[in-house]
Amino acid sequence: MDEVLSQNEIDALLSAITSGEMDAEELKKEEQEKKVRVYDFKRALRFSKDQIRSISRIHENYARMLTTYFSSQLRTYVNISVTSVDQVPFEEFVRSIQKVTILNIYSVEPLDGNLIMEVNPNIGYALLDRILGGKGNTINKNNNLTEIEKLLLRQFFEKAVYTLEESWASVTEIKPRLEEFEENPQFLQMVAPNDTVVVVSMTAAIGETTGMINICIPHIILEPIIPKLSVHYWMQAEKKNRDATAFNKMSKNLKQTEVEVKSILGEGAIAINEFLALKQNDVITLDQKIDLPLRLTINNEVKFLVQPGKYKNKMSVQILDEIKRGEQYDE
Repeated sequence: MDEVLSQNEIDALLSAITSGEMDAEELKKEEQEKKVRVYDFKRALRFSKDQIRSISRIHENYARMLTTYFSSQLRTYVNISVTSVDQVPFEEFVRSIQKVTILNIYSVEPLDGNLIMEVNPNIGYALLDRILGGKGNTINKNNNLTEIEKLLLRQFFEKAVYTLEESWASVTEIKPRLEEFEENPQFLQMVAPNDTVVVVSMTAAIGETTGMINICIPHIILEPIIPKLSVHYWMQAEKKNRDATAFNKMSKNLKQTEVEVKSILGEGAIAINEFLALKQNDVITLDQKIDLPLRLTINNEVKFLVQPGKYKNKMSVQILDEIKRGEQYDE
């Protein structure tokens, strides 16, 4: 994005050029020269914006299903939504999370590598409190989780693997399984520190407690399915997923739907006094000219221009032209 100068800066620049302190030709030459952009090889971007959007779409669906799962298990208000999707070095992800947190490590066969779900302690303790019959309040704890608390949380997140499986089903079939449950991120040695990972950050609210849930996906997991993370693939998948039998049945039912068809001979407006004074043989003038076609309406929407006539001893109309949505027709 170009820098916008203030009026004072513009005046000072013009003054410097006028006085000779600054050469306009040199400025023009500098502008024409190729600009060097700094690139950090430690922070290599391996995924395009299109692919990042696809990953975001997958996890928006995952967040909705996780919300449903949490709500049904905890019997309280839960809201989970995707906040951001970024690609960062694995080392940066490890540094960004707390020293003591809740880490669920999932295998996602047949894909290689492991996926990490990092749950903020505020959310973890609120889950525990609710599971144990509390209101879902955050517990202020300085020490690590007990073995019973670890077991309860592990069982809770083990049951949630189906949400991950269903959310990824639109791209590939996976069989996620909770392999490890950790508290200290320093024990995470899944990939090299400089390897690129995609971090999906989600905001979670359980009752009055809020916190973050982060999904870390190493590049090794996504590499085999990168071609599927494109808009073109998603559009083709949507076409393939259409049930031909259901589509034909719906089309057949629609064709049997009855609609109201009316041909408008003309309209007119008279005063109440004139209406009350009407008697036999009086004539009411309509706004329809005799040399112009009539309007045919379907469910009160003008669709065709027609001319009146007779067919098999019945009043009929012959279609002259179709009026498409947005087109004007002569009155």
